[in-house]
Amino acid sequence: MKAFMDQNFLLQTETAQKLYHESAKHLPIIDYHCHLNPREVAEDHRFRSITELWLGGDHYKWRALRTNGVDERYITGDASDWEKFQKWAETVPYCMRNPIYHWTHLELRTAFGIQKLLNPETAREIYDECNEKLQQPGFSARGLMQHYNVEVVCTTDDPADTLEYHRQTRESGFVVKMLPTWRPDKAMAIEDPVAYRQYVESLSESANTEIRTYDDLLLALQTRHDYFASLGCRLSDHGLTEFYADDFTYNEIETIFSKVMDGHTPDSVELGKFRSALLLEFGRQDARAGWTQQYHYGPIRNNNSKMMRLLGPDTGYDSIGTVDTAASMARFLDKLCAEDNLAQTILYCINPSDNEMLATMIGNFQEGPVPGKIQFGSGWWFNDQKDGMERQMNALSLLGLLSRFVGMLTDSRSFLSYPRHEYFRRTLCNMLGNDVENGELPVEEMPRISRMVQDICYYNAKNYFRF
Repeated sequence: MKAFMDQNFLLQTETAQKLYHESAKHLPIIDYHCHLNPREVAEDHRFRSITELWLGGDHYKWRALRTNGVDERYITGDASDWEKFQKWAETVPYCMRNPIYHWTHLELRTAFGIQKLLNPETAREIYDECNEKLQQPGFSARGLMQHYNVEVVCTTDDPADTLEYHRQTRESGFVVKMLPTWRPDKAMAIEDPVAYRQYVESLSESANTEIRTYDDLLLALQTRHDYFASLGCRLSDHGLTEFYADDFTYNEIETIFSKVMDGHTPDSVELGKFRSALLLEFGRQDARAGWTQQYHYGPIRNNNSKMMRLLGPDTGYDSIGTVDTAASMARFLDKLCAEDNLAQTILYCINPSDNEMLATMIGNFQEGPVPGKIQFGSGWWFNDQKDGMERQMNALSLLGLLSRFVGMLTDSRSFLSYPRHEYFRRTLCNMLGNDVENGELPVEEMPRISRMVQDICYYNAKNYFRF
């Protein structure tokens, strides 16, 4: 019987162990998509407790707590930090076989050196030990990033954001490179005219240009796109329910924009046309700038209307959608490709039933000289766990080139999520190690397989994004 979470955790063969410990373990982390708060990095935030660091904003844990029958007061409410942590400790034993159980103990071990299992009996001891260590210099926001050997992080930022904290961090000389990522979802959100007009006003202010027409909107967005580029931005990101590739005319889009700004609620046809037009413009902007565009598609968001009113978005009430968007995705990519405006692209699906579709879709638009120009992104959201990562990599292996994969990211708001990279690396090494041990890959090619591991874990991303 193997010990729980020993040095060979998830590594089932000697070859897997060799690959991880010699080729993957010590590589720096490039976290090219996350939701860290840039202010906390700029100000080197110190956390008042493990509760703030661990449970604040973590909707994965919030969903587990709710499922375990914990009252909302102990999740997002006014309970004390200790009370919230206590409820989490009571919940953790019920998380066995959920990836949260692994992440919890991996984070305790790698960040705090705590080998104990978290449960009601150990809760107070672990709480006190973590809080004591959080007072030490190396446990600030920046300290944790350095502890985990982070080289680059790319945050997720709205076009109207000032990016003042990115500038502040860069000017401070911090060794970890923090770059913004262009996330223009709100510029497409015309379904609520009141909120959209408010957003346009904030965009107008940040771009220092009046927005009255659709052309004005495009000019303001380009101005901000250029500003993002000046601070080192290399990526865009788009959160979509589905892809949009409807036919439209310029006059139609101009009319739709004017009507929305006048308070008109668009119908489904108008929504589709406007989103299609802007999505194309964003793709063209990225191509001109030499950026990589990312598309995260498929979730159904804010399903619980009562809790949406109480807590707002991103609080744990989203789920996997089943939308069929393959045809519209192909049309969208083809339109950009036909006009030579298809930038480097990463496609992420939240529904694993789309794995094979995406693994074949990317092959339609590959072209030199960039290896793996179109990427099937890592297991995302509900899929960033062992089974989800294996399914994504198996699909990519069978239908594309796993060797050109740009690897893992955290997609997290937490400074303790970097062990997800370790989790991924162990899973990757285990897959390849098993293939060697089973005679499915030649042992004579171990130097190449070792290099493949290094590439997927670090070098492919570094070269692809030109970090």
